[in-house]
Amino acid sequence: MFQSQFYTGNKQENYELLLKQLKALVEDEKDEIANLANASSLLNQFLDDVNWVGFYLWKEDQLVLGPFQGLPACVRIPAGKGVCGTAIEEGKVQRVQDVHAFPGHIACDAASQSEIVVPIYKNDQPYGVLDIDSPSKGRFDKVDEEYLAKFAETLQPYL
Repeated sequence: MFQSQFYTGNKQENYELLLKQLKALVEDEKDEIANLANASSLLNQFLDDVNWVGFYLWKEDQLVLGPFQGLPACVRIPAGKGVCGTAIEEGKVQRVQDVHAFPGHIACDAASQSEIVVPIYKNDQPYGVLDIDSPSKGRFDKVDEEYLAKFAETLQPYL
């Protein structure tokens, strides 16, 4: 059974604990939707100053809304459109300090000011993205980028 823990270390130590919690949550579960749902919930309770945490899954050449925590969201995002579509098209993390300055940003929640999107691949094919929004500009830094990429890597074998 999962038990919430207090994160009392520095940012890196807290992320390391998060990665251990993720692995414990997903290692015995075979259902990918259950694992994505628990992963989004875990991130939502871990991260402060965020207003949306979730996944979009690559289906029929577009991203389709998957498990998430937050307000209702855009259901379909074409490759190359918005931050999520750019991440899957370019195959690299998109860390956007001000979404209003990002060309073609798709505003699903008007409160969002910054965003980080981590592409996820399975068997060298696009699987989807981890998408996190914040109501504060400049919310995400290099440490977040590094560890959220590790979070997606840790989750990937259980999808």
